Amino acid sequence: MYKFRHGVKQPRNPWSDGPEYVAQCPIKPGANFTYEIILSEEEGTLWWHAHSDWTRATVHGPIIIKPRNGTTYPFAKPTVEIPIVLASWFKGDVMEIITNALATGGPPSSADAFTINGQPGDTQSCSSQNMTKFELDQGKTYLLRVINAVIEEELFFAIANHTLTVVGIDAWYIKPINTSYIMITPGQTMDILLTTNQSPSHYYIAARAYAQIIAFCNATTTAIIRYSGNYTAPTSPPLPDLPSYTDTDAATAFTNQFRALASNKYPIDVPQSVDKRIIMTLSFKTLPCDLKNNGTCAGVNGQRDAASMNNISFVNPSIDILQAYYKGIKGVFTTDFPSKPEQVFNYTMDPMLGNRYTMASNGTKVTMLDYNTTVEIVFQGTNVLNGSENHPMHLHGYSFYYVGSGFGIFNESSDPSGYNLVDPALINTVGVPKNGWSAIRFKANNPGVWFMHCHLDAHTSWGMDTVLIVKNGPTEATSLRQPTYINPC
Repeated sequence: MYKFRHGVKQPRNPWSDGPEYVAQCPIKPGANFTYEIILSEEEGTLWWHAHSDWTRATVHGPIIIKPRNGTTYPFAKPTVEIPIVLASWFKGDVMEIITNALATGGPPSSADAFTINGQPGDTQSCSSQNMTKFELDQGKTYLLRVINAVIEEELFFAIANHTLTVVGIDAWYIKPINTSYIMITPGQTMDILLTTNQSPSHYYIAARAYAQIIAFCNATTTAIIRYSGNYTAPTSPPLPDLPSYTDTDAATAFTNQFRALASNKYPIDVPQSVDKRIIMTLSFKTLPCDLKNNGTCAGVNGQRDAASMNNISFVNPSIDILQAYYKGIKGVFTTDFPSKPEQVFNYTMDPMLGNRYTMASNGTKVTMLDYNTTVEIVFQGTNVLNGSENHPMHLHGYSFYYVGSGFGIFNESSDPSGYNLVDPALINTVGVPKNGWSAIRFKANNPGVWFMHCHLDAHTSWGMDTVLIVKNGPTEATSLRQPTYINPC
């Protein structure tokens, strides 16, 4: 088991970051490990979760960071704050599901339902009597702290007859977005103001998938907002009008509104130029089948399903990369992760390509960055093996500026001219649109070993991961902290 504080930057302290075989080796049964959590600039909603295969499906929870003493929110103080955790519900053992999938080389089973604060809602008979309910007073404003802890799907989320005002993403405030729905990716958090300005009654909260693949959980999870007071409750409360499962226009229209406050009280420092640009293709791939019986795996074309970044499918080493880097242990990782795709083709073309493009290469390759390097990463989606979908990409140890996105193939000459370098949102998880690209910028000023991965957990298990190693700066205050304890491997 490992625990990760999603979105907590942990300055100079990757020793308590958590991902297996990157920041630490597993905590052995019966053993223990004490994490040191260092908050810096974060304010708002984050979350913690296990970071070993699919254990985070059930091992997770909110982290709520209030304004510093003597300061206030950039909006009127809400009446009450309400955490809302969206999660996956499986009838089977989640660890058995992913373990069996990796053993056979095929895809894992989809979740059987989604939940709101632990309950699927009345669309599932087992939850109809115990669905989550919130009793709210009319004429008040509430702060909903929404977390997408779902394993595999982005979600549309809405409340019937109510407007949502999004004021924060990933523990950073943004210019308010008034909307009838949100699209939230796994890993993301959103702070949302809800004003109870409707007639006293019951109103459904609902969420369902935004998905671009064949196999996904198509269940709708529900909860109820129940106004306080004396009135006759409706037998059928109104449901919100959620976008369809494949409504890319709705997802894009929402995410295109992300803007930082960029004020004197909440300044930003987006790099206007960069020292290093990295272009990363994100692809569904295969690896050769290694089953010893009939040589046929359960993945595409009888091979083993995989995923890659720049055609490298990440392989966990035998000891953690942080320890190997710190102690100078050779042979654990290599520093040759390509900064551009080594295979250049029409990434969004008709999906069925030859083995040259569908087969990934295994490796534990990392990118080395000098301290204070200004970095741009362009995530380029691909349609290899008809595997194009919206990828939520997450970087540990950093928040980054979301400076641009588009559909089709990123043009290194012309697309940067359309970047938002005035008020881009500062986030830690970015959705890369289906058959499109997203660009982020940040300054590499947090020394350490930091995991970067797709937050669709099948993709993480299949290898859509890599590692950034940021070297020490010139002083002790800009260098990796000394560990108090290294978990044994």
